[in-house]
Amino acid sequence: MTEPNSCEKIGVIIVDHGSRRDESNQMLLGIVDAFRQSSAYAIVEAAHMELAEPCIATAYNACVQQGATLIVVHPFFLLPGRHWDSDIPRLAAEAAAGHPQTSYLVTAPLGSHPLMAQVIDERIAGCLSHGRGEAPDCSLCENTDKCTLLKAEV
Repeated sequence: MTEPNSCEKIGVIIVDHGSRRDESNQMLLGIVDAFRQSSAYAIVEAAHMELAEPCIATAYNACVQQGATLIVVHPFFLLPGRHWDSDIPRLAAEAAAGHPQTSYLVTAPLGSHPLMAQVIDERIAGCLSHGRGEAPDCSLCENTDKCTLLKAEV
């Protein structure tokens, strides 16, 4: 994907819910870093909707400080719900209020994208391979007992 050719400088904020578990919050940073490296967007920030920093306002400010005039807020959520419908737009509007020279857009969440079926298929295949002992743990399951084939107890 490439950054559109326009006079607006685009900043991207990838926002998840946020967690009390640092490992979960760190996962978002990894996802944001991978996106930053694979996209043409020069300004990419992570944010958590609640429970952890940076919040949406902090990420919005960071984008503006780097020269962004259009901020794209992408909810790293699978399905639309209250957070996508009201909470994230409200938090983005509050962050934008301090920067009248900017505009912003909240994108759709991931789940409605047609490639999600392929991602689900790949995840299931990888976990089945690991469960059968044919493949190593993925980065999510590393050092856990996840993706272990279990027998139903009678």
